[in-house]
Order: sequence, then structure tokens, then C-alpha cells
Amino acid sequence: MDQILVVDDNLANLKNIQLQLSNSYQVLLAKSGAQALQICVQRIPDLILLDVDMPEMDGFETLRLIKSSAIISRIPVIFLTANHDVATETRALESGVVDFITKPVEKNILLHRLKLHLDFSRYQQSLEEKVRELEDSIVLSFSEMIESRDKGTGDHVQRTRIYVTLLGQELIRQGCFANELNEKEMSLIARASLLHDVGKIGISDTILLKPGRLDDAEFSVMKTHTTLGAKILETMYERTPTQSYLEYAKLIAEGHHEKFDGSGYPYGLAGDEIPLCSRIMAVADVYDAVVADRVYRKAMSTQEAYNLIFNGKGSHFDPRVIDAFTVVYDDMEKVAKRRSAVSETAITDFDG
Repeated sequence: MDQILVVDDNLANLKNIQLQLSNSYQVLLAKSGAQALQICVQRIPDLILLDVDMPEMDGFETLRLIKSSAIISRIPVIFLTANHDVATETRALESGVVDFITKPVEKNILLHRLKLHLDFSRYQQSLEEKVRELEDSIVLSFSEMIESRDKGTGDHVQRTRIYVTLLGQELIRQGCFANELNEKEMSLIARASLLHDVGKIGISDTILLKPGRLDDAEFSVMKTHTTLGAKILETMYERTPTQSYLEYAKLIAEGHHEKFDGSGYPYGLAGDEIPLCSRIMAVADVYDAVVADRVYRKAMSTQEAYNLIFNGKGSHFDPRVIDAFTVVYDDMEKVAKRRSAVSETAITDFDG
């Protein structure tokens, strides 16, 4: 049953609307904008009926705070107002409400408007999901095309996406990086991780497929895949600025070989100078690399890989990301052990 949050400082109005809606919806009540925001974070209603004229925090200010939150900004809001003037209606629509209803509220009009906007919201979400699935399919195919040049890295981008998702979700659960990381941003980072090695498209097969360790000159060329990838993704983002995950993709491509102590490449960034998404990607990328066979070395055992990464805490890797790694390691190990059978279904299972 859809949840409707009704916000009004007048208790009689709240009870009246609750009575009108209770047979069709689960109704949540708030007597102030501040209380409404608390409820939104805890429950995330499907739609909000918001009074305009309230003391302390009026409807416009409450709406502004709703729209500024990455978690609840997509909730459709309908204003309830006793003002019939054009200026109020214009300001309401410009502020991002989907509709407004004049008070006193008439039941049939209220029910009709709610159904209309809930149906549209569901349709919009469904459409966006289909577009996202199509985009993911294109990005994954592009990434796999680049990856296929190196026969020793099968399904690398798919597995690292799972690892990035596991690590990011644990960081959110622990409350780390609360100002940078939430479920919405984590979804974008997971999508972006598929493109972390896109710069390898500019590295010759002589170097990329060399059956042995690279010499210093060759390694210098290989390191440029970070900046090459960043340039490619920056251009893509400039051409399609609505695809915000490409901004993360650029940061990840450029920074996933930086090290926490500043000894990495391409720029020798250290600590929090390295974008968080790159710090998460670094752990995922190294873990998947060392548990795989390469032409110049055999794979490590998963326990050896764990020890390697854990011992890199504070030097190669962000200590906070390693703390998350220790919690989700069992799930990462399961993915590594079934590496030959990873599928899109597995990715969905771990996307949360």
C-alpha cells in the first residue's frame, strides 16, 4: 500500500485528510516541516501532501530541504494551500511541486490527484529503470570489449563492480564518509567502476599482452592508461552531462592506481586527496588482480590476497576502506571462488 505523508500544523486538517485517505493509503502525519523531514528519512513515503503556511518552517522551506537531499529529493510533493493567488501558484510550481490543491480539501479531487501523480511517478521510475538497464548493458559491453584484449582478465569488470558495491554499502552501513556517500551515489560509483580500465584502449598489444613483467619504459606507457581513460571519460561526460556516473568514472579511471601514502600514479596523490570512489576501486581492483592467474605469475590464494590487502592498510589503501573490506571479505571471497561463473544475475544480487 502506498504511503502518503501529510504535513500540516493544524491537527484538525491532519485528521480530516487521514480520514479521507485511510481506506486507500497508509497515512503518515507530521505537524511541522522538521518532523516531516525526520519521517521522510526513516520511511521514504511515496508522496507528500505539504501545507504551505506553517510557523517556523513553511512549506517552501520544507520543500527546499527535501529537494536538497539525495535520498528523498525524488518524492513527489503536492502543496496544500488556502491561497488562490497566481504568485503563490507560480512560486509553488517553480519550486518543484508536482501539483497544488486548495483547502479545504475535497475528497474526490484529492483521491484523483493522488492516483494521477502516484501512477505517473511509478511510470517515470519504470522508464528510468529501463533506460538505466540499457545504459548498463552498453557500458558493460564496451568495457568487456576492451577487457577481451587480455585473455587473462575474464569478467574482471563484472567482479570488481560487485566488490566495489560490497565495500561501498559497508562504508554506508558504518556511517563512514556520510557527507560523500549514500545509496544514490554508491549506485553511480558501481556503474562507473565498469569503466575503470577504459584507457587501456590506447595501450598497444605489445605492452598489454606481453607474456612477462614490463620493463621500466613499458610500465611508464602502461601507467598512461589512467590519464588516457580520464580524458576519454571527460569527453563523454561533456557530451552527455546528464549521465552523472561518467563524472565518477573519470575519477576512478584516473585515480584507481593512486596509493594512500602518495606513492601511486599518475599524480602521487595521498590520503583524502584521492577521490573516495578511487580509494574504493583500488581495493576491488587489486583483490581481483591477485586472485587471478597472469601469464607472468600464478594466482594467490584468497587468504594470501586477504593478507596482502590487509597489510597495505594505511600505505596502499585507505584504512577505513580496509576496515570495510575485513567485514565483507567472506562475500568477496565467494565471488572470487566462483569467478568463472559470475553472471549478470550475480551482479544484481550484490547491487543491493
